Order: sequence, then structure tokens, then C-alpha cells
Amino acid sequence: MAEKAAKKEKIPRQSMPEQGAQARKRNFEEVPLGYPEESAVKEAERCLQCKKPSCIDGCPVAIDIPAFIKHIKEGEFTKSVRKIWERNALPAVCGRVCPQEIQCEERCILGKKGEPVAIGNLERFVADLEREHGKGDLPPKSKPTGKRVAVVGSGPSGLTVAGDLILKGHEVTVFEAFHKPGGVLVYGIPEFRLPKEIVYSEVNFLERLGVRLVCNMVVGRTVTTDELFEEGYEAIYVGVGAGLPRFLNIPGENLIGIYSANEYLTRANLMKAYLFPEYDTPIARGKNVAVFGAGNVAMDSARTAMRLGADTVRIVYRRSRNEMPARAAEIHHAEEEGIEFYLLTAPTRFLGDENGRVTGMECLEMELGEPDESGRRQPVPIEGSKFQLECDLAVIAVGAGANPLLTQSTEGLNLNRWGYIIAEPETGKTSKKAVWAGGDIVTGQATVILAMGAGRTASDSIHQYLTWGW
Repeated sequence: MAEKAAKKEKIPRQSMPEQGAQARKRNFEEVPLGYPEESAVKEAERCLQCKKPSCIDGCPVAIDIPAFIKHIKEGEFTKSVRKIWERNALPAVCGRVCPQEIQCEERCILGKKGEPVAIGNLERFVADLEREHGKGDLPPKSKPTGKRVAVVGSGPSGLTVAGDLILKGHEVTVFEAFHKPGGVLVYGIPEFRLPKEIVYSEVNFLERLGVRLVCNMVVGRTVTTDELFEEGYEAIYVGVGAGLPRFLNIPGENLIGIYSANEYLTRANLMKAYLFPEYDTPIARGKNVAVFGAGNVAMDSARTAMRLGADTVRIVYRRSRNEMPARAAEIHHAEEEGIEFYLLTAPTRFLGDENGRVTGMECLEMELGEPDESGRRQPVPIEGSKFQLECDLAVIAVGAGANPLLTQSTEGLNLNRWGYIIAEPETGKTSKKAVWAGGDIVTGQATVILAMGAGRTASDSIHQYLTWGW
């Protein structure tokens, strides 16, 4: 194996071409441009085809990674995407936004001494090729069972459940509160990182399989889960996400020009403010923008502000670079685009003018003390370090809470002290019979692929229930 690995390492990891930073910082076109066929095949040749592939263990939906890569190496691209479809109905999405570097690629043997195989880039390659040049073939479905399933929420976990159960022969209806499907994939992730047409293409794939999609339907308000059971649905999956904004709870946070990241990104993405004047969605376009937080949502917000015309965009974060939860690639892209980082900095209050508009903020410098309950070192204020920063637009990207619309109207559904649904990790079962839950409404804000993994787990349990009973 060592000799084989050494031989493979002679082929360098294939880099993906992307837009230059100065051009892309003012447009919303996708940043990475995708592999050409030659690069994809050469990258696939790097895979060792391990007898016990640990990369699969790092994938929350357990894609047979060596198998789909082997098909690419052999030029069998249709077979490759079909192999992915066995475990993942959203490969074009996952190839773009999954944190492969801490999941499948982190387990790659080649990564022990060099660069791991670019699994995410290869997944994106075959998914895009199928979408752009495929014949529109669909995977085989089981015979109809006559069983009806309601999926609440069309985000990554809900779409995964729908894709799994429709292939198993069940009737599936997805209920979405917004006017467009996709959940966080369309309202939260910007166009330059995940084009909307990619999401809608993946959703259309599910519709062609037979999934029924109902938008503008707020389950918990328009209709309850009990009413869905009365309509004949025999199982319900809840994947409504964690869309309740969190704020800093400091003085001045009600000034004009201060957004939650949820609202800011929803206006920019789902409501297409980035396409002004074609879409005249109201959104503040600050020239001097501050974004609070350092996760992927913060990076998305900061890079969106730059594209909407800001002169200066600052990420303000109370810990150091080592504690930043965003993907390394997103931090790198943000820095290339001129985003400034004010680390070990905590805001204490916002400042405003006589018209009630934000003009700046007062901050304290911080230093890292002992680890907190999350395992990260707790920031401690430095005495006498107070200073001010100017800003005419602020975006709060410090996480989100449990969406309460459905949970507050559903009897018999147990919640934890933070308002998230309690569900069995092994099955996704909740305390309410025939109701499953997964994704951010169970775990809190997490990644797309972890939500999909929860959907995969729940769909297996739902299928077992519909076949054998509770």
C-alpha cells in the first residue's frame, strides 16, 4: 500500500480554476469554475481504491466514494453519478458546499503525507456533467406501496428524505413555507457559492421522480401535523431548520441599518436583491460594513456586502483565527476579496445619529482564557482597551435558534430547553407517534451534509415503520 500511495502522490492534486478575486468581488457569479474532463480523470487516477476505504466512514450519507471515483477514472461518468445517487440525491449541492476537508477527505490515506483526493470536486464534476449533458435518465424505483409521507421543509434534510422514500415506492409530498423550495440552500447560501439554478435542478430531479412539492404552506399555522394525519398521511418528517435569528443583546441594536444574517441573506438571495434593478427588493447597501461572527454565514454575509458595493467590509470576531468555525476555503476567498478581519474584538454597544441610524460601534479588545463548554477558549476582555469603529451597516451572524412555528402548535412533541426537537439519533423518531425530525431543528445550526445524514437515518426508519409498524 505504501508503494502504491507513493506512486499516486506523483500526480499532484488537480486545482480547480476560479474567478480572479478583483473581478468576482463585484459580481455574484460562481467563484470556482469546475473541473474540465481531463483534470477530473487525472484527479480520479490519484485514488488508491483502498480495500477498507475510510473516506466512506467520513461521509454522513455513506456514499461509495471509491466506486464513483473509479467510474470517473474509466470515463464512465453516467455510472459515476448513478453510484452517488444511491446514497445522495443532491450531488451538485454537496460537491459545492460540504466541508469535505473535515469529513471524507480528512480520512483519505493520501492526505497522511500529502494532499487528499479532491472528492468534493469530483462529485461536483459528474453532477454538473449529468445536468448539462445527461439524457435525463432516472434511477429505478420500487413498486408503489400506497403509503403517503409528508415532509415539512424543503431544505437539505427534507429533500434527502423525499428522495429516499420516493425511490422506495412511497408517495411523498414536501411542504415548504417559502414561495421557492430549497430551504437554507436558497435563502442562506449566496449565488456565488451555490447558484440557485443548481438547487432548482436538484429539486426538479426529485419532482421527476414523483415527489409532490407544495410551497407557501406553513405547517404549524396553515395546517397542523394532526390535520396532515387526518388527510391520510401515515408518517411525517419535520425538517424546518433553525431559522430564528440571534442577536448580540447590546445597547443600540435596534438602530436602523442593523440586520440579522437571516434577513440580510434572505433579502439578497431568495428575494434576489443582488439582481437590482431587475428585482427591486429593499436592502441596505452600506459603504462601511461590519459583520459579527466568523462562521460560514458570516463569510457569506461579508462577501455579499462587498458585492453589493461596500468600500470596506470587516469581520468582527471575539476569538482568534484558530477558533473561526468557517471553512478554510471560505476564509481564504474572503481575504482574497479584501474582507478585513478584526479578531479578538467584541462589540459592547452600537452608536447612532440623530435619525436613529447606525454610525459605528464601541468595542473591547479580548484575549483568550480557559476553554468554555464548547471546547473553545473563552474570550476575556482586556481592561482599558475600549475603541470605536465606524460602520453604516451591521450584520449579526452569531447563529440562529429553533424555528418555533411548528413546535409550538404540535402536541406531544418533546423539546429540549433550547426549543429544539428531541429525536432519537439512531432513527430520528420523536416523542410523537409517526413523526420524525432531523437537521438543524434537532441539532441546532450545522452543515448541509449533516442535515442530509439525519434525513438518511430518518428515511430508513420511516420506511421500516411503513413496512413493519412502529
